[in-house]
Amino acid sequence: MLTCPSPSPILTRMNAQSTTPAVDLSVELPGMTLANPLMTASGTSGYGEEYAPYADLTQFGAFVTKAITVKPRKGNPPPRTHETRAGMLNAIGLANVGLERFLAEKVPYLRTLGIPVIANVAGHTAEDYLAVCRALDAVDCISGLELNVSCPNVSDGLEFGTDPDRLCSLVRQVRQVVQRCCLIVKLSPNVTDIAACAAAAVRGGADALSVINTLRGMAVNVETWEPFLANNVGGLSGPAIRPVAVQMVHAVYSRVARDAGVPIIGMGGIETWSDAVEFLLAGATALAVGTALFVDPGTPLRIRDGLADYLRRHGLQSVRQLIGAIRLHGR
Repeated sequence: MLTCPSPSPILTRMNAQSTTPAVDLSVELPGMTLANPLMTASGTSGYGEEYAPYADLTQFGAFVTKAITVKPRKGNPPPRTHETRAGMLNAIGLANVGLERFLAEKVPYLRTLGIPVIANVAGHTAEDYLAVCRALDAVDCISGLELNVSCPNVSDGLEFGTDPDRLCSLVRQVRQVVQRCCLIVKLSPNVTDIAACAAAAVRGGADALSVINTLRGMAVNVETWEPFLANNVGGLSGPAIRPVAVQMVHAVYSRVARDAGVPIIGMGGIETWSDAVEFLLAGATALAVGTALFVDPGTPLRIRDGLADYLRRHGLQSVRQLIGAIRLHGR
């Protein structure tokens, strides 16, 4: 009697993979196609080369640089970070190499990534933003410019981001010098009505919105009676702020972005695929991971794979089917 040999484990795995339905994780931002929605949040991964030994950046949807200002900045004195019960306080103070060194020393590496690069831009005056954006708009490997108008760690970091009229004016001026890149405005959660600021940014000419930056916070050492941060206050990030971020993403999406056709990059405590799905359902198109990178630099890739599995389990072909698909009670 003849018996058929059992299929090899390798062939079994290959056959299983061949029957797994393909899903489309790609999303669109103005002027950019991202292979998947995941990117780094500004300020968490340097300029790329520092982060490269810990994760394959070429597998991310996009890479976002730390802030770039006209002149180099040393930032705030240490201690500049403090771990909290469900997140992290930071008061880095926009430390960076400045525009000239960024162009000379950092751009060559960014050209090798092969994925969209978004440069975060900060400044004290409108002229600062204009100078940096004008220069970076001419850099071929940079696809987007994210205006940081909402940093809570510098004395005037919220000057533009909390005043809708000033924000609209700034974005309108920057729009005049940004001809090629996608213009993104990073919104502050430290406001009464974030949708009003979102509407102001869109009126000024924003192509996309990042929602949200960190919340202002403080932690005090009860033994010394002093704040843990030398800056006294800082920006709170991590899982503690995720419900706030999800609500604000939905508020901006439902009141401004959806009808304006302006995509949202959601951020704020994303560390798992289910967190990512929450943000997408609330209205985000792309997703930025920040604090979780300090725990596991491969977090965006784990989330990417989890998203793909989620889509398959739910019989969905594209991640775009999730965007804004939340089912609100009583609506």
